[in-house]
Amino acid sequence: MSGAVESIVIVGAGQAGFQAAASLREAGFAGSLTLVGEEAALPYQRPPLSKAYLAGKTDARGLLLRQESYFAEHRIDHRSGTRATAIDRAERRVQLSDGGHLAYDHLILATGTRNRALPVPGADLAGVRQLRSLDDADALRTAIEGVRRIVVVGAGFIGLEFAAVCAARGLAVTVIEAAERVMARAVAPETSEAFRAFHEEAGVRFLFGAGVTAIEGEGGRASAIRTADGQSLPADLVLVGIGVVPNQELAADAGLAVRDGIEVDAVLATDDPAISAIGDCVRFPSRFAAGMPGGDRVRIESVQNAVDQGRCLAARLTGRAAAYDAVPWFWSDQGPRKLQIAGLAAPGDACVLRRIGAGFSVFRFRGAALSAVESVDRPADHMAARRLLASGKALTPEQAADPSFDLKALATG
Repeated sequence: MSGAVESIVIVGAGQAGFQAAASLREAGFAGSLTLVGEEAALPYQRPPLSKAYLAGKTDARGLLLRQESYFAEHRIDHRSGTRATAIDRAERRVQLSDGGHLAYDHLILATGTRNRALPVPGADLAGVRQLRSLDDADALRTAIEGVRRIVVVGAGFIGLEFAAVCAARGLAVTVIEAAERVMARAVAPETSEAFRAFHEEAGVRFLFGAGVTAIEGEGGRASAIRTADGQSLPADLVLVGIGVVPNQELAADAGLAVRDGIEVDAVLATDDPAISAIGDCVRFPSRFAAGMPGGDRVRIESVQNAVDQGRCLAARLTGRAAAYDAVPWFWSDQGPRKLQIAGLAAPGDACVLRRIGAGFSVFRFRGAALSAVESVDRPADHMAARRLLASGKALTPEQAADPSFDLKALATG
């Protein structure tokens, strides 16, 4: 850490922002450290909101990344319920929503994402909800107590996780998806088909290739979903889960480069040397994206990416700079089924199925090289895949398809 850097401000108190703060203290940064977060709560985990928290298997305290005492003990000034409204790069200070400002020697943007809005009439009716924050989850936990028919718009991770929780409660759930299969942007057709079957066995109904044209209401409350083919689906509650957009406006207004995320280099620096950015809001170079339609720059929405980027940046700011090169990995618990993904697959990557017992893995190949592995109830395959992708060790499609081939030995040898 340069001796000139005595104050660091982190905008965004989610997983990435918190990890950066914690890792800075662990690495020995002794200067002023401020963490600015819009939500009133202490930093918490978001993934359980659509699963364990909604299902009542954990409470709000169980979601916390650290208890309140941690912040005082580590001299992290957590400004909750506060929004950063502008960056003055010349003066190196951040304007806050409460009228105050924070001076910085280095600024970290960890602004995350927000849910994509459903652009149809009736989207603002009561009973139309989203799931992003703890407040959203609390509202949903209350709402599903008094309903019978639920329509989910979007068959991505959040929509399917929510559908699984509701189906387990005996509620009638219909999922509307514009694509022709579930999780179409994230997984191979084989994985999509398996999860469609899992959900249908639990009682979930799907409508694929269906666009939503309006949400109909009675007395100011949603009562039905109108689709492009003229169907009207009764609904007591509607959950919209059609993806997210990066919170890049603060950076853009300050003149930083943005393109579906805040642009950073291999060490997570923006084009201003006093500003870095991490987490869901950033677009960065990655060897794992080489050969993909968008080139070798990617924006990733995952806990792994947020945590690893927070650690990587903290290391750079404390004198141990290295390019960010972590293997991307993801997971989704949907009812009793666990999906784990390692790597980044492009739409045209080849698929090789490896089935052992009730679980299976789909190995994706871009040319001759392994690009990603989707594992369903096969945690050992997932761990082997992460090691293989990190090391670059060669795995052939024939080896991947052979259940007797020892993946672990190859990955650890």
